[in-house]
Amino acid sequence: MPRSEAGGYRTSAGETPGCSRSPICSNRLGRRRQALQRVQWEQTLGYTFTYLDVLPPGLGGVPAVALDSQDNLWVFQRAEAGRPQLFKVDPEGTLILQVDQDVIGYQDKAHGMAVDGEDNVWITATHGATVMKLSPDGELLLTIGEPGRRGDWDEAKGQRLLWQPVMVAFGPDGDVYIAQGHGNESPNDTGSDDPTNNIGASRILHLDSNGKFINQWYGNEAGPGKFNSAHGLAVDPTNGDVWIGDREDYRIVVYSGDGTFLKTLQMRNLPCALYFDSHGQPWMASGQDGQFLKLDRNGKVLGAIGNGMGIGAGQFIEASYWVMDKDDNLYAGDTAVGRITKMVSPEK
Repeated sequence: MPRSEAGGYRTSAGETPGCSRSPICSNRLGRRRQALQRVQWEQTLGYTFTYLDVLPPGLGGVPAVALDSQDNLWVFQRAEAGRPQLFKVDPEGTLILQVDQDVIGYQDKAHGMAVDGEDNVWITATHGATVMKLSPDGELLLTIGEPGRRGDWDEAKGQRLLWQPVMVAFGPDGDVYIAQGHGNESPNDTGSDDPTNNIGASRILHLDSNGKFINQWYGNEAGPGKFNSAHGLAVDPTNGDVWIGDREDYRIVVYSGDGTFLKTLQMRNLPCALYFDSHGQPWMASGQDGQFLKLDRNGKVLGAIGNGMGIGAGQFIEASYWVMDKDDNLYAGDTAVGRITKMVSPEK
């Protein structure tokens, strides 16, 4: 894989520094997700599973998909260097666009993706340390962060770096929220010689639609209003509240749009991804439990879709970022498997 030198450390696909000298590393030797009891929920929603054969041949999981206003499906893949990673598929299942590396570069650990109200697509590369905004035709409009250089955002210093950007979401007014940080498992370069990277804590960055800084707030271990992982991210369309999936602490933390803590919802599964459907209903993807859970606003599970962890029908090695259409059908990739599942809603 190609490598590049940046800020005194090396970045490449699959080779990243370990966590060190940061608040989020302090309990790294503590509990493990495998040691915590999780729940497999009974499927009661009546969904069925089909698979979309839309990707070109090749290996690589699909961490995120998104839909635009024309029902075109965008697909983001962890393909090997030198191969396309971003695709657009029309409603009939025909590949109509692939964005080449000469436009977006190699997306080192492709991760999250979302489409805004103007049908622009936003993608995140965690190891690449960038968020990119592209037009509906695949033209690069904006790059936030510096490719290959992870670091802390310090607006007062004019230092606009990202550290492990995992997902984006949009406020009712078009503002952009960027979730950064896997928490205790994340690479952290604070032990490097780069003075711009000395915090490394998970955070939410709040920008306007043109990338201008508005606010940011940090997670720092456990407690009310705290989080150590910002993996799931969604904005409640009814009030603009920001929902954060604090994955390793099995909880959802809710803030107002301006960064004021509101509440914590303790969950019984890994909150790897969050989403609000067309009715304003919250949902959660349970990661390695391989399910998509319909919730109420207190975190109670109202129903589930998915047959658990695996590669069989209706299974996922890791259920993560997904999207729903106006008919309540779900489309999801699998972080570890290069396929796209369509979960078809029962007829009304």
